[in-house]
Amino acid sequence: MTMIIGESTSNDADYKTKVKELCQSLLDDPTLKEVFESIDKFMEDDDAKELFSKMQSKGESLQMKQQSGIELTAGEVEEYNKVREEMMENSVASAFIGAQESIQSIHQVVGKSISLVFENGRVPTEEEFDTQCCGSGG
Repeated sequence: MTMIIGESTSNDADYKTKVKELCQSLLDDPTLKEVFESIDKFMEDDDAKELFSKMQSKGESLQMKQQSGIELTAGEVEEYNKVREEMMENSVASAFIGAQESIQSIHQVVGKSISLVFENGRVPTEEEFDTQCCGSGG
């Protein structure tokens, strides 16, 4: 049987169904619901967004200086830390930072787990999951 690029098979439909189930289980997870609520609150809070933007802009500026080989002064680092501290004191902005970190962590675990299935032809072991979860591996 010759398959034309873009043509789908019943297996494709099965995979799509399973992926949709995974996606729905992620959305139904109570912890992730809290994460998404934190993001929604942040998006509605202009003060939190301004603080975050200010911190991010300051951080990017310092990073560009470092990458250009320019040494940062203690004052510049202190100013960045002050801006970051001010942002972290805002509960909505700090919850947003936590939400970003949670999503990134989950994304990495899911992606790495799926990669391991393709690499090894099996479900990852508990040890492999633990290694991913705790950031000490792969």
